[in-house]
Amino acid sequence: MSRLRMLFRSTAVRLSALYIVLFALCAVFLVVYVTAMSERILAQQVREGLNQEITDIRGAYDRGGINLLLRMMERRARQPGANLYVIAGPTGEMLAGNVQSVQPGVLDKEGWTGMPFRYEPYTENGPPRPHLATANVFFLDNGLRVMVGRDLGEPGRFRGIVRRALMVALAIMGLGALFIWFGIGRNALRRIDRMSAASTKIMAGDLSQRLPVGVSGDEFDRLSESLNLMLERIEKLNEGLRQVSDNIAHDLKTPLTRLRNKAADALSEDSADIRRQALEGIIGESDQLIRTFNALLMISRVEAGSIAAEMSAVDLSAISADSAELYEPVAEEAGLLLTTEIEPGLIVQGNRELIGQAIFNLLDNAIKYACDGGHEPAIRVLLSRSGDSLQLAVADNGPGIPADKRAEVKKRFVRLDESRSKPGTGLGLSLVEAVMELHGGRLELSDTHGEDAGRPGLTVTMVFPAQKP
Repeated sequence: MSRLRMLFRSTAVRLSALYIVLFALCAVFLVVYVTAMSERILAQQVREGLNQEITDIRGAYDRGGINLLLRMMERRARQPGANLYVIAGPTGEMLAGNVQSVQPGVLDKEGWTGMPFRYEPYTENGPPRPHLATANVFFLDNGLRVMVGRDLGEPGRFRGIVRRALMVALAIMGLGALFIWFGIGRNALRRIDRMSAASTKIMAGDLSQRLPVGVSGDEFDRLSESLNLMLERIEKLNEGLRQVSDNIAHDLKTPLTRLRNKAADALSEDSADIRRQALEGIIGESDQLIRTFNALLMISRVEAGSIAAEMSAVDLSAISADSAELYEPVAEEAGLLLTTEIEPGLIVQGNRELIGQAIFNLLDNAIKYACDGGHEPAIRVLLSRSGDSLQLAVADNGPGIPADKRAEVKKRFVRLDESRSKPGTGLGLSLVEAVMELHGGRLELSDTHGEDAGRPGLTVTMVFPAQKP
């Protein structure tokens, strides 16, 4: 019973019920209209036929008098499905005809009978049973009265057949609609039950669950697909939050502990110079922590899409050239050669500050690692169009990153330099990947000189969707 109540509460069943009610009203109107039109057409045909009979009878009387009239009426009365013929005297007594009796008063007035009247035919077996008829009565100049009528049984049977046929058709269509109604309702209820079951598991904490998607592509499937995309996004954000929490617990514990120890050592020192040096070290450690938290905040804002409203058409060529020019003195100071191959006039829809920050992160990493283990270190900044995308690459000839580690280094706080001998937080590539996801692009890592080279290098490519002209 509860399932039946749920069925009647569903929107699909309510809409189906509304359609059935509207269909029933239209069908009833159709039955009434068709029946009324059939009766009107039959009545018109009867009147036209009787009028033609009266014209023929009057013509026979005018040509041959009463004898010809009697012969014509007798001949027509013997035909199958004949009309009703009566000749009565001036006082209304029946003199001849093919009926036994008619309702009193019918022969008293000339013209059409206003309402159907009763009569009894001669061929009736058993007790008399009244029949209904309509007729036209006219008077002859010798005082005789002639009635030509039509039995209403046949038109009545025809009307009954039409009415029954329409009612049967209405009943069949109504039952079919009722079965379809319950079928649609039960199907919708089953799909909602499956969605509710999946939602219950999701609310219980299993974000890997997804709402079922069928093959019909209807509104339920479209809703499930949209919600699944949302769940995928939520799962990814929660995984990122969990990862950040774990990484903060591990990677920030050491600098905080070191900061606390330096503060304790500074308190125990009597020398003002030593305390000053300790405080300067504490300030440096604090600045590094602030930069780390600012990077985390920036990644969170980018992944949440809160900066998406600040997108506009920006010149990627100009941003790339300005970034390379800004880092050129830094590269020279580190003993690196920085070159550019930038195709001019390439436009993307994006955020200038975020794209610039992403390029700065890639250049900073390239300068940091290009000097390791080799001679003549170099960095190249490349920008070109490739099909329907724009590819901005920062390539170095450093030690590179093994292929099995490239997905790992995109995660937050992940650094291949386990000794932490180089400065950094391990958030650079995480921020770049978040920026690319915000811009509808992707981040690709590959070898600069191929895997067989002793010094493969690393090429980090930012692939942007090209702006449509």
